[in-house]
Amino acid sequence: MAYPTIAVIGAGFSGTLLSLHLLRQAPPGTRIRLIERSNEFGPGRAYSTDNPNHLLNVPAGRMSAFHDRNLDFLDWLRRRPAHELVGVVPHAGSFVPRRLYGAYIRHLLNDALCGPQADQLELVRASVEAMTHEPHALRLHADWGPAIVADVAVLALGNFTPEPIPVADSVFYVPKLYSPDPWSADSLADLDPTAPVLLIGTGLTMVDAVISLLDQGHVGPIHAVSRRGLLPRSHTPQSSAPVPEPLAYPAGLCALTRFLRQEAERSIACGGSWHSVVDGLRPFTQDVWQAMPIEERGRFLRHLRTWWDVHRHRIAAPVAERIAAARASGQLRIHAGRMRGYRIADGRMIVRYRPRSYEYDHVLSVARVVNCSGPGTDYDRIVDPLVRSLLRDGMVRPDALRLGLDVTDTCALRSRSGAVSQRLFAAGPVTKGTFWEITAVPDIRRQCEVLARNLANLVNVSVQEPSYAL
Repeated sequence: MAYPTIAVIGAGFSGTLLSLHLLRQAPPGTRIRLIERSNEFGPGRAYSTDNPNHLLNVPAGRMSAFHDRNLDFLDWLRRRPAHELVGVVPHAGSFVPRRLYGAYIRHLLNDALCGPQADQLELVRASVEAMTHEPHALRLHADWGPAIVADVAVLALGNFTPEPIPVADSVFYVPKLYSPDPWSADSLADLDPTAPVLLIGTGLTMVDAVISLLDQGHVGPIHAVSRRGLLPRSHTPQSSAPVPEPLAYPAGLCALTRFLRQEAERSIACGGSWHSVVDGLRPFTQDVWQAMPIEERGRFLRHLRTWWDVHRHRIAAPVAERIAAARASGQLRIHAGRMRGYRIADGRMIVRYRPRSYEYDHVLSVARVVNCSGPGTDYDRIVDPLVRSLLRDGMVRPDALRLGLDVTDTCALRSRSGAVSQRLFAAGPVTKGTFWEITAVPDIRRQCEVLARNLANLVNVSVQEPSYAL
């Protein structure tokens, strides 16, 4: 008997978690091939950092990989020896180092590889660079070795590096002066600790870069520029004050914005804070996003996205305190404005930017520029070979808002013509256009559980013919 095969492309957090849930839900005998181009399976970039001061942005009590074992991560932490925790006191409200969460995901994967279903899960070290249809399967073409044949494939590609900074002269990309990948191990290496540094962006990636600079003993000025100069807000202790519960969330952008402001005022009047209002929306964010007309979503991205991000994606209090201290000392300088131009002079990058409400440019001379503008999402500009091949062959298409690839509510990818695939799916950040909130662990976990169940039902019945109209 030939058992079905599900190929998961990408073994970062999204792909690994989906594979673990497939093991729990897929029919007996289903083969799951987890494919990763790098040497590390499991945590992905977000949870691979070795810096103990890069903390989770979600408390440990909400970080379980399994909905039906909601304290699994916390219980795992409590079983760790003290030398692994390095001073962390595990409780539900702890914001622990991200590397510990990466170790937790690796632990779950290792358990699966040693468990009773180990023969169903195979780790494949390869880079998938193209994909073709066969009459009853997909053929995945890798950079080396034989092609991988699968009944169903899932793109779990994670986050891509920030989109390149537009410049007229490619001399800007001198490696020692410009770092395009803030998560690269050498993005902040070989810096004079007294030299000025410029970070493009003021979001979560910038926060990580500042913490890394401080931890490596950097004492020189750190400049950060974004259009609005907004920083992520800090988590606060949960208030015991009652929070009024809304009856319904409006789907219109103006009505929703007005509604949330009113709810925040009501919460504060009850002794709470705006934090509880934003958190209360969280379980319904995807529903509200999908109910919003596409034009309204576009307006949100143009005018309100930054405000939403800094309130929704908050940082742990210890991290916020270090950022505040760096600003108070004058070392970290936040600038709101638009980048205007770059040139190189005397071994430094000379950067011009126009501050908000100013009619003339300001100039910064820095030893390095680091692109911290956030993950690249416009798939027409992403150079990954598999992405380029799939777009060229019409097997996928970008979503209308350029947040990822176009998928249905069940994560099935749409072809260039809009046809819905019965064999090709996506998970994680690539689905942002459809789901919007697909960044934090609780959101990705929920998606992986639902997708695993749907794929299990699909392969259990039978794999249908592909329905692309190319």
